[in-house]
Amino acid sequence: MTTGARRSIGWRYRGNVALRVLAGTLGAYLVMALTAALLARTLPMSRVEAVTVATMIAYLVAPAVTIWAFLASGPWRALGGVAGVAGLLAIGAWAAGQPA
Repeated sequence: MTTGARRSIGWRYRGNVALRVLAGTLGAYLVMALTAALLARTLPMSRVEAVTVATMIAYLVAPAVTIWAFLASGPWRALGGVAGVAGLLAIGAWAAGQPA
Protein backbone atom coordinates (compact mmCIF):
# COMPACT_ATOMS: atom_id res chain seq x y z
CA MET A 1 0.00 0.00 0.00
CA THR A 2 1.41 3.38 -0.94
CA THR A 3 1.44 6.53 1.11
CA GLY A 4 -1.16 8.16 -1.16
CA ALA A 5 -3.54 5.25 -0.67
CA ARG A 6 -3.16 5.52 3.10
CA ARG A 7 -4.01 9.20 3.00
CA SER A 8 -7.15 8.66 0.94
CA ILE A 9 -8.30 5.90 3.28
CA GLY A 10 -7.46 8.12 6.25
CA TRP A 11 -9.46 11.05 4.92
CA ARG A 12 -12.39 8.82 4.00
CA TYR A 13 -12.38 7.43 7.53
CA ARG A 14 -12.09 10.90 9.04
CA GLY A 15 -14.97 12.16 6.90
CA ASN A 16 -17.08 9.18 7.93
CA VAL A 17 -16.44 9.89 11.61
CA ALA A 18 -16.98 13.64 11.16
CA LEU A 19 -20.40 13.13 9.56
CA ARG A 20 -21.41 10.72 12.28
CA VAL A 21 -20.27 13.17 14.96
CA LEU A 22 -22.30 15.89 13.26
CA ALA A 23 -25.37 13.64 13.19
CA GLY A 24 -24.75 12.51 16.76
CA THR A 25 -24.31 15.96 18.27
CA LEU A 26 -26.19 18.61 16.31
CA GLY A 27 -28.71 16.11 15.03
CA ALA A 28 -29.33 14.70 18.49
CA TYR A 29 -29.82 18.20 19.87
CA LEU A 30 -32.29 19.01 17.09
CA VAL A 31 -34.24 15.79 17.60
CA MET A 32 -34.20 16.33 21.37
CA ALA A 33 -35.56 19.87 21.06
CA LEU A 34 -38.26 18.84 18.60
CA THR A 35 -39.26 15.89 20.78
CA ALA A 36 -39.64 18.20 23.76
CA ALA A 37 -41.65 20.67 21.67
CA LEU A 38 -44.00 18.01 20.34
CA LEU A 39 -44.55 16.32 23.69
CA ALA A 40 -45.00 19.60 25.56
CA ARG A 41 -47.79 20.51 23.15
CA THR A 42 -49.55 17.15 23.15
CA LEU A 43 -49.29 15.74 26.69
CA PRO A 44 -52.63 16.02 28.53
CA MET A 45 -51.34 17.79 31.64
CA SER A 46 -50.94 21.28 32.92
CA ARG A 47 -48.47 23.33 30.91
CA VAL A 48 -45.67 23.26 33.50
CA GLU A 49 -45.97 19.52 34.05
CA ALA A 50 -46.10 18.81 30.30
CA VAL A 51 -42.93 20.83 29.67
CA THR A 52 -41.13 19.13 32.57
CA VAL A 53 -42.08 15.60 31.48
CA ALA A 54 -41.35 16.38 27.82
CA THR A 55 -37.90 17.68 28.70
CA MET A 56 -37.09 14.61 30.80
CA ILE A 57 -38.17 12.29 27.97
CA ALA A 58 -36.19 14.35 25.45
CA TYR A 59 -33.05 13.89 27.54
CA LEU A 60 -33.45 10.15 26.98
CA VAL A 61 -33.90 10.59 23.22
CA ALA A 62 -30.60 12.45 22.67
CA PRO A 63 -28.26 9.60 23.64
CA ALA A 64 -30.37 7.16 21.63
CA VAL A 65 -29.96 9.32 18.52
CA THR A 66 -26.22 9.63 19.12
CA ILE A 67 -25.81 5.88 19.53
CA TRP A 68 -27.88 5.25 16.41
CA ALA A 69 -25.74 7.70 14.41
CA PHE A 70 -22.69 5.56 15.12
CA LEU A 71 -24.51 2.25 14.58
CA ALA A 72 -25.95 3.23 11.18
CA SER A 73 -24.49 1.40 8.20
CA GLY A 74 -23.09 4.59 6.69
CA PRO A 75 -22.60 8.25 7.51
CA TRP A 76 -25.13 9.46 4.96
CA ARG A 77 -27.69 7.00 6.32
CA ALA A 78 -27.01 8.41 9.80
CA LEU A 79 -27.54 11.98 8.61
CA GLY A 80 -30.59 11.02 6.58
CA GLY A 81 -32.15 9.13 9.44
CA VAL A 82 -31.63 11.97 11.88
CA ALA A 83 -32.95 14.49 9.35
CA GLY A 84 -35.98 12.30 8.64
CA VAL A 85 -36.86 11.91 12.30
CA ALA A 86 -36.34 15.64 12.87
CA GLY A 87 -38.60 16.42 9.92
CA LEU A 88 -41.38 14.18 11.22
CA LEU A 89 -41.11 15.67 14.69
CA ALA A 90 -41.17 19.21 13.26
CA ILE A 91 -44.30 18.44 11.26
CA GLY A 92 -45.91 16.93 14.35
CA ALA A 93 -45.02 19.92 16.53
CA TRP A 94 -46.29 22.30 13.87
CA ALA A 95 -49.55 20.34 13.49
CA ALA A 96 -50.06 20.30 17.26
CA GLY A 97 -50.21 24.10 17.21
CA GLN A 98 -49.55 26.47 20.05
CA PRO A 99 -49.98 25.14 23.58
CA ALA A 100 -53.15 26.25 25.32
